[in-house]
Amino acid sequence: MKRVVCFALALIGALWTCRGQEKTLYNEIYYLLDPIEGTAQVTETPKLYGDVVIPSEIRVGTRTYHVTEIGEKAFKGNKNLEAIVIPSSIEHIYRNAFDGTGLMKNKTFWEDGVLIIDSCLIATNKDISPKYEVPEGVRLLAAGAFENNKTLTRVILPEGLKEIDHDMFKGCKNLAKVNIPHSVRHIGEDILTGTAMYLDESHWKRGSFTVDGCLIATNEGIKSKYTFSAKKPVRLIASGAFKNNKTLVSIVLPDSLWEIPAGAFMNCTELHEAVIPASVTKVGMYAFYGCERLATATLPATLESLGAWAFYGCLNLEQQVLSDNLKGVPLGCFSMCRKFKHIQLPKESERIDDGAFYGCSQLEEINFPNTVEYLGEMAFAGCQTLFKVEVPYAVTQVGKGCFKDCNRLYGVKLPDGLYSIDDEAFMGCLMLEKINIPKDLFRIGKNAFTNCQTLERLVMNEHVHVIEQAAFFHCIKLSEISLPKELETLGESAFEQCINLRKVYMNQTLEKVGNRAFAICRSLQEVKMSKGLLSIGKSAFAECKNLQKVEWPDGLEDIGQEAFRDCIKLQTPDLSGIRVGKNAFKNCR
Repeated sequence: MKRVVCFALALIGALWTCRGQEKTLYNEIYYLLDPIEGTAQVTETPKLYGDVVIPSEIRVGTRTYHVTEIGEKAFKGNKNLEAIVIPSSIEHIYRNAFDGTGLMKNKTFWEDGVLIIDSCLIATNKDISPKYEVPEGVRLLAAGAFENNKTLTRVILPEGLKEIDHDMFKGCKNLAKVNIPHSVRHIGEDILTGTAMYLDESHWKRGSFTVDGCLIATNEGIKSKYTFSAKKPVRLIASGAFKNNKTLVSIVLPDSLWEIPAGAFMNCTELHEAVIPASVTKVGMYAFYGCERLATATLPATLESLGAWAFYGCLNLEQQVLSDNLKGVPLGCFSMCRKFKHIQLPKESERIDDGAFYGCSQLEEINFPNTVEYLGEMAFAGCQTLFKVEVPYAVTQVGKGCFKDCNRLYGVKLPDGLYSIDDEAFMGCLMLEKINIPKDLFRIGKNAFTNCQTLERLVMNEHVHVIEQAAFFHCIKLSEISLPKELETLGESAFEQCINLRKVYMNQTLEKVGNRAFAICRSLQEVKMSKGLLSIGKSAFAECKNLQKVEWPDGLEDIGQEAFRDCIKLQTPDLSGIRVGKNAFKNCR
């Protein structure tokens, strides 16, 4: 499992980066944009001066993004930041967002040891009252706002508060009492770790620590088969409440629960079964991440939200039916579920996000609703028993590595409106015999069909403009190819090591053959060059030992080094007026 988790972290980083988020500058503030959700997070912004107003929304290009978060260290170190306006659209303020700013140092902003700006409690210090009552009207507490405050002995939180974020009271060693208002809908991880409450054994019952009907944490004292008490119903579970618990084998969640929060059962490696009630409408990120023995966790039909990586590495999970309320499968959700055989997608799915089914090596079939518009990067990579795919007509782009190493995939139907087959999309699909290139396809990416060793027939449309580097590298059964009429770019090694390729017909407008484009095509006998061809790259036809016939264009200007090296049956042409690289025709007749 350790190896799987280490790989997961690398994959998470790669896929999270490529999820589509981008950084942009808008009115001197940097934002991370999430085009999927249509939201923006204020991110690290140096060198701000004076008064700053955070807008509730920003417009980038033709799209409007709602500003919902102030990220970690967003304004850290801005000594000259004197005042700030926080809009009501902000839902989260992450740790250290204002550390080292003029706001934190200016005593006029502090009252009785507390910094509150626009109904958001940002931070506290030792001047706070030991028994502190958060004023009514405070709607948001910044993550870690009370962390390590040694003065506090009691905190009263107001009704109306919706969330208690991560590390809120962590390390407040004298804090003996805090309430959780009924209005709170989400509790972060480690909110009371290291407090007097947390360390008091009398607060722990049956291996769990509960405050006002909210389960905060568990330990190894919990029963292996855990059922919540009906007499004292639990309404909330904190993020990471069961995280890394090696005792838990099965759990029946209470009907009062509406959310399984982020990381709730993360790395509970002995958990076999989780009974999820119909009351649950949200399953958060990493909720069952790394539960390698989990075989049963049926999601309710009422589910409205499913988080990224929710079931990553659940090696024994075999199937799942997704609620029709969902709009697709999120980032990495079922990645590395190696026994996963069946998935019923929501009827109106729009997206299969990056890495959604990565490494589901026993997934045999996937039926896409016609509403699907996006197939993400590495979405089905490593699905080794997937044998047939029909890409929905609304999809315009097959993402990078989408079906990479699906080595039993033999049937693929692509929609007419497809614009791009991205890099490595079908790389290593060893059983893929035939591919029809759609009529509107513009680009075939790098290594798109590399090592498709049974690909024998390739029907090109006339509108493909770009065939990238190594697009058909080592397609050893490919025998004949007519390049599209509108092809402008033929990349390096595009057809290298296609050892059964016998004939190549180029279009009339292609100006350059890339380096090693047809190198080691040992069966190649005939090449009809484009009339507009100006340049043949380095080693473009090197080691094509059966090449005998080449129709040379009149306007050819340049032949690269070793371009036809070891084409032992080819007769050297009349080279007058052409730049010829070193050893271009070495060992030719």
